[in-house]
Amino acid sequence: MATFVLVPGMWHGGWCWKEVSALLRAAGHEVYAITLTGVGERAHLHYPDIAMKTHVQDVVNVLLYEDLHGVLLVGHSLGGIMAPAVAERIPERLVGIISLDGMIPIDGKSPKEMMPFLWSEFQQSAQESGDEGWVPPPDWTFGVTGPELEWLRSKLTVHPLKTLETPFSFTNPAARSIPRTFIHCTEGVSQEEIVNQEKECTQLGWQYRMLSTGHDAMITAPEELTGMLLELV
Repeated sequence: MATFVLVPGMWHGGWCWKEVSALLRAAGHEVYAITLTGVGERAHLHYPDIAMKTHVQDVVNVLLYEDLHGVLLVGHSLGGIMAPAVAERIPERLVGIISLDGMIPIDGKSPKEMMPFLWSEFQQSAQESGDEGWVPPPDWTFGVTGPELEWLRSKLTVHPLKTLETPFSFTNPAARSIPRTFIHCTEGVSQEEIVNQEKECTQLGWQYRMLSTGHDAMITAPEELTGMLLELV
C-alpha cells in the first residue's frame, strides 16, 4: 500500500482531487487531499500574512500529525512547484515527488520571477477586485468543459498573492535523492513546448510523462491520471 498526499494549485482546494482520491483508495492506497490555508473550505482564513511558507507548513503538518511515511507527494500547478520545497523540510517522509503540470522550481527564484507574465496579470486582477493581496479566479477553463466547468467555477476561491513572492532555496542534500516525476498535460501545447519541457526535465533529473488532457487533469482525466500515479508507486 502506498500513501498519497495530494496538493492543489491556485484557487483550488482538496475538493478537486475527489475522483482521483476515490480511485486511489479503491486500489488499496491511503490518500490525503489537502486544502491549503486561505482557499477552498479554508477560505475564511483570510489574513494578509499567508505566504509560501504557510502553505509548505500546511503540507508538512499533515505528514507530521498523521504520522505519514513513505509518501508520494503529488502537487498540481503551483502545488507542484512547491512540492520540492516541502521535500526540503521533511525529506525522510517522502519516497517520491510528482508535479502535475506545474513548473520545476529554480533555486533562488520566486514563482513570480518564474512567470512574470502571469504575475503582472494577477497583480492587476487583485487590484481591480479591491483586495490587493488576493487574486480572484481568472476566466480560464483549465481544460474543463460542460457541467464540470460550472461545478469547477462554483468551487474556486481567491488565492493569496504572497504565496508567489518567496524565493526558493534548495540546500538539503537528503532531498536531492528523492525521485521526481513531471506529468505534462499536453492538450493545446505545441510540439516545441513538449520537446523543451522534456529536455528540461531530463537535464534536471526528473522523469517526464505526458497526459493528453487539459491543465486540471484530476477533473478532466481522473482515470488516466490515477493509472499513471499507480504506475509510479
